[in-house]
Amino acid sequence: MAIRRALISVSDKTGIVEFSRELANQGVQIISTGGTFSLLQKEGVPVIGISDVTGFPEILDGRVKTLHPAVHSGLLAVRDDEEHQKAMQELGLDYIDLVIVNLYPFKETIAKPDVTYEDAIENIDIGGPTMLRSAAKNHAFVTVVVDANDYAAVLEEVKAQGDTTLDTRKRLAAKVFRHTSSYDALISDYLSKQVGEPLPESYTVTYEKVQELRYGENPHQKAAFYRKPLAASGNVTTAEQLHGKELSYNNINDANAALAILKEFDEPAVVAVKHMNPCGVGIGASIHEAYQKAYEADPTSIFGGIVAANRTIGADTAELLGSIFLEIIIAPDFTPEALDILTKKKNIRLMKLGELTAAAERKPEWVVTSVDGGMLVQESDVHSMTEADLKVVTNRKPTEEELKQLLFGWKVVKHVKSNAILLAKDDMTVGVGAGQMNRVGAARIAIEQAGEKAAGSVLASDAFFPMGDTVELAAKAGITAIIQPGGSIKDEESIAAANASNIAMVFTSVRHFKH
Repeated sequence: MAIRRALISVSDKTGIVEFSRELANQGVQIISTGGTFSLLQKEGVPVIGISDVTGFPEILDGRVKTLHPAVHSGLLAVRDDEEHQKAMQELGLDYIDLVIVNLYPFKETIAKPDVTYEDAIENIDIGGPTMLRSAAKNHAFVTVVVDANDYAAVLEEVKAQGDTTLDTRKRLAAKVFRHTSSYDALISDYLSKQVGEPLPESYTVTYEKVQELRYGENPHQKAAFYRKPLAASGNVTTAEQLHGKELSYNNINDANAALAILKEFDEPAVVAVKHMNPCGVGIGASIHEAYQKAYEADPTSIFGGIVAANRTIGADTAELLGSIFLEIIIAPDFTPEALDILTKKKNIRLMKLGELTAAAERKPEWVVTSVDGGMLVQESDVHSMTEADLKVVTNRKPTEEELKQLLFGWKVVKHVKSNAILLAKDDMTVGVGAGQMNRVGAARIAIEQAGEKAAGSVLASDAFFPMGDTVELAAKAGITAIIQPGGSIKDEESIAAANASNIAMVFTSVRHFKH
């Protein structure tokens, strides 16, 4: 076998002229369509139009040009099947040995902020995927290329032996079906959203590889990092790494957890995360003040952690950040002076985040969690709470300052692994109890971590108190106010315990479990 005829039709024309010219130099006849034909002809590459093969003009504004037996018989014919050979000869048809196709830019079209539904539909490719699938199915005989990065390897084999190897054709065919699957997933997702079906009868998602990772959570686990094709800015998937070692699986998870908390705040805020739980969160008049509070919240746990800020990092804050060991610092940007200071540390990873969406404008995304044999899909928890949403259930109402700290604590506790208890004071976390099997156990951890800072702090709980023991523990620690969902059959027990200790307690009627 040898490659004699190639069909080329590409939207992304990167490298196609040079590749086509080299194929022509190897004696390959090139068939092309539309804009690709015009480009190759203009550049002096020998090429014939698709209509010369089909005997039929391109019609309907180019919607129909390759959907023709002369094309698909040439792609699908089994070359060593006598009946196929006979049919091709009798009908005067010829084989197509190589297909180079990439598709209408559907992703790029729907990414435009002003895209119309009509534009999106017009950029759904029909002929391209059909040719790709035909050629890929018949990869025993046909080479199919969908990625310009494969041009060089294919050309090298053609020059060396006149054809590609079966192993190469298998690899390229698999790539084609991944490509068309991803393309169709984007289309189905777009159309499902248009008709208001976010959770359809079948759920297909597609992601693009960002990088291979050295390993997963542990060295014996393989891993890679992928992102959504239309991922928005302000996320770890789109952040630009300015300095430091390659990100690890755990780095990415922790950075994502830090950003989820950071997005709760519009005022200057800093979040420190360790093992996907906040070890310190602070807000202030400046990012410098916010960092100092996040650090003071837990100077021990922040060591080796992730720090995220929602304002540009300046030199004064960089000096403090550079004084301890951190895995990652992630922020919208860094001043040149800050970069000079922080890049002196060889291994620290500096991530430029870009623009963050205002907290009030955040919209839920669909979160996919794998389980053995399947997956769970749910909306992300972007519920926000205001003072007007709170119900005071105790004799004493919280003071204005207590209300401020309660709402601050409520924003953070929803990002702490359940069962979760968080203590807040002076616009910073002072104690965090995460991932415990019972609520009073989480409270003990938070209070112990806070130490003397527990006195005068407020307590936030991600779910209701099943009994009054957590309130009693809070009273002994000097906690003055509590925010919790309410809804337990023993709410009255907790309310009575709060009244007995002059603790102000408010119910949110919203739970924030995070498993």
